[in-house]
Amino acid sequence: MFFFDPVYLIFMIPAFILMGLTSWYVRHAYNKWSRVRASSGLTGYQAAQRLLSTGSLYGVEVKGTRGELTDHYDPRGKTLYLSNGVANSPSVASVAIAAHELGHAMQDSEEYLPLRFRAALVPAVNIGSNLGWILIMVGLLLRSTDIGIGLAWLGVLFFAGGALFALATLPVEFNASARAKRLLAQTGIIHTEEEMRGVNQVLNAAALTYVAALVTAVLQLLYYILLVGGLGRRRD
Repeated sequence: MFFFDPVYLIFMIPAFILMGLTSWYVRHAYNKWSRVRASSGLTGYQAAQRLLSTGSLYGVEVKGTRGELTDHYDPRGKTLYLSNGVANSPSVASVAIAAHELGHAMQDSEEYLPLRFRAALVPAVNIGSNLGWILIMVGLLLRSTDIGIGLAWLGVLFFAGGALFALATLPVEFNASARAKRLLAQTGIIHTEEEMRGVNQVLNAAALTYVAALVTAVLQLLYYILLVGGLGRRRD
């Protein structure tokens, strides 16, 4: 089975290394700047509340959530969730993360097109992530038939949806970070060049995880294309 194909490792080991490095960098940036107090003295929760008022985002709630770096914005409930470490800490990292998630709330309020496009992909990606590898497995079992080859290519198509979703995520995340940096400076939550350097490092590190996710999705897709394409060539 292709689960143990050494060619798969050739494709995916670079992706695993990249994901590991970006994960380390995110932790490093967060740990470093979570120890640096923002001169405004605002916690992540307080910064989010101030930014909500500044941006006239009425109806958006700020709530706590468990875990570390589990912060996110839920457009369905118009709720911004902040982890305890972010909500209750007056650090540069906390206000940066809170502002980033508020950037997503602003995107939702403005019906930002890339956000809507990514949201539209979610149902197909959820189905495809579970169904794609099943179709490829069935295609491998039936590789001597046209139906098998067709099913395998359909599985590849589902995996392509995952790569498209990863690509669609980039402008959404980059835009939210750009909004966060601008808002923090305009509202005076961040004052000094050092603090802005910390905000940049925290948000840029987070952005790299999405770049790594895209690279991983593309490499996985290329492997499946090579695998299924090889089935067709062997039949010929």
